[in-house]
Amino acid sequence: MDRKLIFGIIALTLITLALAIVLPGGRSIEQKPKLPWIVTLDKAGFPTVFGLTIGKSTLQEVRHNFQEQGVTSLFISPAGKLAVETYFQALYLSGLKADIVVTLDLQQAQLDAIYNRGLRISQLESGAKKVKLSEQDLDSLAQGVIGHITYIPAADLAEELIRSRFGEPQNRIAEKSDMVHWLYPEKGLDIALNPDGKEVFQYVLPARFAALIAPLLDK
Repeated sequence: MDRKLIFGIIALTLITLALAIVLPGGRSIEQKPKLPWIVTLDKAGFPTVFGLTIGKSTLQEVRHNFQEQGVTSLFISPAGKLAVETYFQALYLSGLKADIVVTLDLQQAQLDAIYNRGLRISQLESGAKKVKLSEQDLDSLAQGVIGHITYIPAADLAEELIRSRFGEPQNRIAEKSDMVHWLYPEKGLDIALNPDGKEVFQYVLPARFAALIAPLLDK
């Protein structure tokens, strides 16, 4: 077969694959892509990522942005800490598949009241507990403001790719499990690189970054 024809077929195949990755399902190119490395901060220090502004966007706006309702529950950590989270499974954002969890920024009194109105408690393998929420709280929490975003990509992201997209971290913290956290405090971002599993990206307000990584420093 003619060498030029072979190269032409290879080039066409690569272009087709690239379009399939960038434009899954035949969608058009986005004007404002929702990629994990696109993080911008406004003058007040509020970060925007995936089209959401931490500390400002509400759960209702998150649902509109993702075009999904997600599953909202109250969780109790083994240490007794309460948190309301909404889980969005297998989202496609700008061609990348990922699970996303948004945690609402609620006062302790609000969390206690939600817990007291909970309908059912389930024990999880991790030692945490999950509380099914009342319809009253599910409705009212739509106006709750997000304070934390967790992004778990479906694909295993290589260290080289993360470095090329996010740059060198300001610091690294290694865990005994061989997981290494790349820290970008100016963006409020902690990337946990897992050699045996999926990476985990955590986004918070830069002003709260020290609180996010405090448990890592205590180990």
